[in-house]
Amino acid sequence: MLKRMSFIDAIKVNNVGLSSILEIGDSYSIKPRTKALAIQRQLEYFYGDEGHFKDPVFTRPLPQPTFDEPIRFVRYNESPCIKVNNISVTAIAASSVMHIGSTTCIESDSRVKNVRQLARTLEDTSD
Repeated sequence: MLKRMSFIDAIKVNNVGLSSILEIGDSYSIKPRTKALAIQRQLEYFYGDEGHFKDPVFTRPLPQPTFDEPIRFVRYNESPCIKVNNISVTAIAASSVMHIGSTTCIESDSRVKNVRQLARTLEDTSD
C-alpha cells in the first residue's frame, strides 16, 4: 500500500475562528459546531431575555441526506502525493474546515439566528 503525503512549501492563514479548524495531517473525524445569535438594534434598549438558544433554529434536528442507490467508483492515483507551492487564506469561519491531508468523516454544523429590531417612527404609528 502506498503512503499518501502532502507537501506544502508555504501556508499563510490570517484568521481561524468560530469553531473552525485548520488541520494539517490525517484525521478520522472532524465535527465543528457553531451556534450564533446576532441581535442588531437601531436603539440601545435591552429587554433582558435575549440570548437563549431554545429557538427551533438551534434545537431541531438537521435533515440528513439519504442515499438510495449504491455508489461505485474506480480511482487511480498516478501519484499519491499532493504538492502545492503556496496557500493563502483570508479567513476560516463558522464551522469551516481547511484540511491538508485526508479524513474519513467531516460533519459541520453552523446555526445562526439574526434578529433586527428597528425603532418605530411617527409615520409607522399614524395608521
